[in-house]
Formats: sequence, structure tokens, C-alpha cells
Amino acid sequence: RSEAIRMAFDKIKQNDVLSSWFDSFSNQFHKRKVWQYLEVPDEGCYKDIREMKVDDEEKALERIFSIGGKTGWYYADFLWRIRGFLDKLFGGVGLRRGRRNTNTLQAGDSVDFWRVLYASKSEKRLLLFAEMKVPGEAWLEFRIKDGILHQEATFRPLGISGRLYWYSVLPFHGLIFNGMLKKLAGQ
Repeated sequence: RSEAIRMAFDKIKQNDVLSSWFDSFSNQFHKRKVWQYLEVPDEGCYKDIREMKVDDEEKALERIFSIGGKTGWYYADFLWRIRGFLDKLFGGVGLRRGRRNTNTLQAGDSVDFWRVLYASKSEKRLLLFAEMKVPGEAWLEFRIKDGILHQEATFRPLGISGRLYWYSVLPFHGLIFNGMLKKLAGQ
């Protein structure tokens, strides 16, 4: 019995757990059939687009694919924690869900209050969909092309509350996304 427990902890240390509560789906996720959101919309959306030259594409890619969970979000983690707390307060999944594995991501994985829709290191692309409580739908995408890291937050608001939400968080985006982009790019 104690041998089985020791073996289980060894698997956790090696990031070799096949399944965990980290990658569980929220009810909201199943209701919306989120896989149909692989195509990020343009019409009727607000976007926050940032780009920066990377120091080293491979290192930047590793940082991108290690985002969230124990690694954090590379900048202003306390603001991410506040957003997670507010999400939990309003019945969302919150930030404490973490991630299944600290080094790899695949479609379907959860990363805190995001769901991985697309993850390809060979294409240098990671696409996340928000499972947090928001008055609309939100995507966060990272791509590296020709030595440039492209970071794009897309929000499709639902009604006036969605528009008010976007403009209320916009000042924080300037701070958080700019700082995160610099760290991911290795600047």
C-alpha cells in the first residue's frame, strides 16, 4: 500500500500522470460545445494585439507552453489571482485548477481558467478559450512567426454588459499583456 502511494507520488514528480482533476471540463464547456470555437472570430469582436521580437524562438516557445499553473502568467500574477478569485466568486472555475503537466499542453487540457483548443509546437501556436465567467466569449492566442511573437486576445461581447466588461478590463490588459509579452519573448 505504501509502495503504491510512493509510486503515485513519483509519477506526479515526473509529470507522468495520465489523468487528473486539473483537466476536468466545466459544465459550461460542454453546454457550449467549445470545439466549434477553434476558428477565432473577427466580426463583432474586440481585439488586443501585441507583437514583439523574441530572443530565441525555442526558448520563447517553451515559455509559452509552460504558461499557467505553478509557472504562473509571467507578469502581474497577483492580478491573475484576483481575476481567478472574482471568477470563483461568480461561480466560475477560478484560477486554482492549474494544469495537467508543467511542460506539455494538448487540445482539451485546462490551464487555470482557460481551455486549450489548439497546441502545436511545430506550428509554434497555442490557442486558449476562456472558461471563466465573462459576458461573452474570449480567446487568447500565441504564435511565433519569423522571430516575432504574436499575442492576441479576442473578446466577443454579449450585449451591453459584454461591452462594459471589455472597457473595464482594457486598462489592465495594457499592463498585464505588455508585461507578459516581454517575459515570453525573453526581453
